[in-house]
Amino acid sequence: MADWKDRVVGERMSVDDEFGEQVEASSFSRQQWGLIMTAVNFRIENPDDPEAARLTVDTGKLPQVMPEIDNVEKQMASMGAGGSGSTSSGEGFLGGVKRALGFGGGDEDERYEEAETLVREYASLLQERLEENGRWAEACRVAASDE
Repeated sequence: MADWKDRVVGERMSVDDEFGEQVEASSFSRQQWGLIMTAVNFRIENPDDPEAARLTVDTGKLPQVMPEIDNVEKQMASMGAGGSGSTSSGEGFLGGVKRALGFGGGDEDERYEEAETLVREYASLLQERLEENGRWAEACRVAASDE
């Protein structure tokens, strides 16, 4: 039997497209965002009651991919693309290169927190979309049967 996530693929694709602007405004590239999304697990808490149920995100594996996210940034910098539109701190290309080379870093906690925040915003938008499209109750029903 398919789980609830398999039944909301269309909404996920729509939210992915819509959420692209927030990713672009963050310090992460689209490739980095893709890695972040592979490290999170979406769950529906209290699926027995769709009114009280909430889409939550388990970010427990996120610390494991953060080094790879940094590697993507280093690769982009070595190709001359580091920092071009991928930083929200206003540091630009040179700041991205410095960070890729290990200078001026120390903001790993901030990047982790930013990733967590983005993922939670994504989950909120996805739940909102499911509710708007009348798919939330079905997702909850399927999630409850999977428990």
